[in-house]
Amino acid sequence: MKKNILFLTGLLVIISMVLAACAATPTAVPTVAATEAATEATAAASETPTEVAAPANPEIILATTTSTRDSGLLDVLLPLFEKQTGYTVKMVAVGTGEALKMGQEGNADVLLVHAPASELTYMDGGYGKDRLLVMHNDFVIVGPTDDPAKINGSASTVDAFKAIADSQSLFVSRGDDSGTNKAELKLWQSAEITPEGDWYIKTGQGMGDTLRITSEKAGYTLTDRATYLSMKDSLDLNILFEGDKALLNIYHVITVNPDKWPNVNYEGAKAFADWMVSPDTQKIIADFGVDQYGQQLFIADAGKSEDDVK
Repeated sequence: MKKNILFLTGLLVIISMVLAACAATPTAVPTVAATEAATEATAAASETPTEVAAPANPEIILATTTSTRDSGLLDVLLPLFEKQTGYTVKMVAVGTGEALKMGQEGNADVLLVHAPASELTYMDGGYGKDRLLVMHNDFVIVGPTDDPAKINGSASTVDAFKAIADSQSLFVSRGDDSGTNKAELKLWQSAEITPEGDWYIKTGQGMGDTLRITSEKAGYTLTDRATYLSMKDSLDLNILFEGDKALLNIYHVITVNPDKWPNVNYEGAKAFADWMVSPDTQKIIADFGVDQYGQQLFIADAGKSEDDVK
């Protein structure tokens, strides 16, 4: 019995020693470096863009005025839209008249255009479903440095057009039923002048090509400010008249009505239209060109009415 008691006592002592040794083992504490590394890894993971699920119908046909292409704006916007939404945009840059025609015939899903009166006619015909104000800039009259028609300092755009016609100075028109061409013809009408003769030529081309031809021939033309500024260094043309309210240039995005054309990609068109008027995109539009040209090429207008812009 005495031996058993001694054995049990010894066993208890050994167990107590083992437990004491375990309790003395320190708990591992993360180092500062390890904590920072984990934090950085978590932050990096959160910044990694999630995979955008491909839409069921991923291709959108965008019919747009040439000024949004020639100014370089869509070179900035379209890749961002595609990356953020999974859609692929097929851009067709034509005059606004042709873009509206494409929509009217169901050959485009969404339009980006700048001829408000024609747009309203288009909407009244039921061809468009959504029409959202995106931005504006202005038209300017550019011409050679020597300004043969002496339009610099004219009291109004109408006076400038009259001076060009009276002096028979060369005027180069796009002549393509674009928004710019529509605005030009309206100005000639306001001046009560029918432009014709050797001094008035039509290119049938977009804004960029028309500016190049005007520069080569030392003539005058009406252009949106953005395209002119983006090409200024390659042109021998100066802004000779600007600032008249008649030169306002307003852009809308319009979705083609699926009730007229069931096969159009309305879901994609609406996604593009909504993206164009979103706050982040509007900021990109507002900042576009400021670093390079020292001024905005477009004024962001989402949420405003046309009366606010005018």
